[in-house]
Amino acid sequence: MKPVLIIRTGRAPDTIRARHGDFPHWFRLGAGLHAQQLRIVDVAAGESLPPPQEIAGAMITGSAAMVTERAAWSERTAGWIRDAMDVDLPLFGVCYGHQLMAHALGGRVDYLSGGREIGTQSIALSPTAAHDPLARTLPSSFRAHTTHEQSVLEPPSGSAVLASSARDPHHLLRYGPSAISAQFHPEFNADVMRAYIKRKHADMRSEGVDSP
Repeated sequence: MKPVLIIRTGRAPDTIRARHGDFPHWFRLGAGLHAQQLRIVDVAAGESLPPPQEIAGAMITGSAAMVTERAAWSERTAGWIRDAMDVDLPLFGVCYGHQLMAHALGGRVDYLSGGREIGTQSIALSPTAAHDPLARTLPSSFRAHTTHEQSVLEPPSGSAVLASSARDPHHLLRYGPSAISAQFHPEFNADVMRAYIKRKHADMRSEGVDSP
């Protein structure tokens, strides 16, 4: 069987990683997959992605990097995403992965107005979600963990906006039958979210952001 690819675009901070593990571990648990079913490629470290035809699907992680930096490894990954879309490979991007998918497919990514969104936020489905095969299985409103400074400001042409928060109108996007991405973090548990808030507390205070 073909493996499921985890495209690693960064690492959790050292203190969080030491206590809670790292992105590939969280994605594996969230997806209910065994380690032998996965292939992990660290694109931020310069590792090469396999041809889309060699894998069953791909999940794209978050990162402390910014899509607007247009790092060489990030732009190469954006090109790979376009190739994967050409063969209808199942894709799921989260946070940086969400933004990178939107960027790769013609959307615009930049800093979220008003500063970072962090904490457990209320996410509301859009009317379009009622017709989406995945989103229609979700509650009309649910709580989800978030931590991001940049966001998708303009979704790609032809994409569907499936969910929003009070501050970010593009929390869940669909690009095609097999490609979807989320700004929120479905792979986080409450302990990981608390650890991120604790780590970012000083930044949040300096920005005038209330602790969630």
